Parts: sequence; C-alpha cells; structure tokens
Amino acid sequence: MPPPDPVAGLRARLIGVVRATFNDQERGETPVQRSDNALFPRDSVTWRVHGDVTTMMVGGVAALLLQMLHPAVLAGVWDHSAFRQDMLGRLRRTARFIAETTYADRTIAEATIARVREVHARFGGTLPDGTPYRADDPALLAWVHVTEMWSFLAAWQRYGIPLSAPQRDVYFDETARIGVALGADPVPHGQDAADALIAAMRPQLCVDARTREVARFLLDHRAPSLAVAPAQRAIFAAAIDLLPDWARTMHGLRRPVATLPLVRGSTQAIAATFRWAFGAGVGARD
Repeated sequence: MPPPDPVAGLRARLIGVVRATFNDQERGETPVQRSDNALFPRDSVTWRVHGDVTTMMVGGVAALLLQMLHPAVLAGVWDHSAFRQDMLGRLRRTARFIAETTYADRTIAEATIARVREVHARFGGTLPDGTPYRADDPALLAWVHVTEMWSFLAAWQRYGIPLSAPQRDVYFDETARIGVALGADPVPHGQDAADALIAAMRPQLCVDARTREVARFLLDHRAPSLAVAPAQRAIFAAAIDLLPDWARTMHGLRRPVATLPLVRGSTQAIAATFRWAFGAGVGARD
C-alpha cells in the first residue's frame, strides 16, 4: 500500500472546511452540482466570477454592508430575519441561492427563484418613521441585486483575473436575468448602468442605531471554526476595504491603511490556496 499523499490530504482538508462552511451538513445539505442545463453556460462570465470561493466571500460581506444602508432593506432583516441567532445560516442561504441560480439545473434554479419570490411576497412592515415597506418592492429588490453583483464583480477585479470593460458589461447583462426573475426593477445590464443605479439610490441611504447593530453583529460574528478564523478576519477586512469610500464613511469604518498591504496580500494568498485546493478555475460550489 502506498504511503498517504500529504498534498492530497491537505487538499481534502481545505475542501472539507469550505464545504462545511457553505453547506449546513446537519440539515443534509450537499454542494450544488454543476449542470450543463444551468441558466448560464459553463463558459459564461457569471460562472467565472461566481466560481471563486474567496472573491465571493469578500464580495458577499461587502454586499451585505451596502444593502443594510437602505432603511427598508435593513427593516426587512431586522423584522423578519433571525440574524442574531443564525447569521451563518443567513450567509449560507445567500451563498446557496447564488450557487443554485448560477450552476444548478435550470429546474432547480427556477424553483429556487420562485421560492424566494414567495417568501418576499409574505413580508412587509413599517419603518421607524412610519413609512410602510414591502419585501417584494421592485426598487428594494433592485438595490439588493445591484449591490450583490457590483460587490461580487469588484472583489473579482481585485483578487481574481480582472475582466475587460466589455466582459464586465456582459456579467451585468447575464446576471440581470436573475434580478428580473426576482421582480427587481430597474435592473442594470452593464457596469455604467450599475454604477448609475447605485448613485441614484444614495439619497435614500442612511445609518441609525439599528444599522450599526446589524453591521457590528456581522463583522464581530464568531468564525464557525478555529480553522476558518484567520481567513475570516482577512476576508472581513478585505470587504471593508472593497466598499466605496462613501459607504465606509457612512458605516463609520476605516480602510486599514497601515495594514492594507497585509490585508490584500493575505486575501490574495487565501484565494490562491483555495484555487489550488479546488483546481484551477473551480470554486467551492463544484
């Protein structure tokens, strides 16, 4: 019998850590299986961007920090989410939604979108100032959609292989079908349109005690394991660094200027390690 391969063993351990983080194994979740009948083809820009473990985690945290700046989106989290008891579960559900709508067979993707739409249709409430809101408001869904896609792409541009301007437009055009299917309106089909939508929404954004509490709960959230803790610290710092200056200022967060080379270097190293573990061009959702 040949001796154990330490390299193969390390790869297996890294893959196991990532899959345990993204999949609720107690509920029997398994990694999403990639399909040739997915909503996007295998050679799509969306598969490339969404297939990288580290950039999706960095972008995902940045997207949450952007989304909660909208008072109605924050209210939906505050009123109808168990974020205090199950922040990891919320992050897992978001990651699984992206994975299923990107890679899974289109029947699974379409069922996932329908399920999310049904959940949104049930929820609404009132903001602290008395303004009513609905979770299925097309403008709110547009804010959630554009901040997610903008953040995923921004993280890829910094820690992946940067896309050209036409490729960035293709990414927004491809992923627009998810936003439209969820009921979002307007939905950007290019980088300039995405930037313009974010700029147009800025006057509606604000920060209050609830925003600060949710942000603090997210950023101070305990890592799911000691093995993940160092990577989580680097990823959260990279997410703060990724935010636009105005969003970081609204949150009262500071770019880690003194440690910025360390933050970016560590995140690049984490990304390279996971790419090595999963194989070139393969992400955690394979």
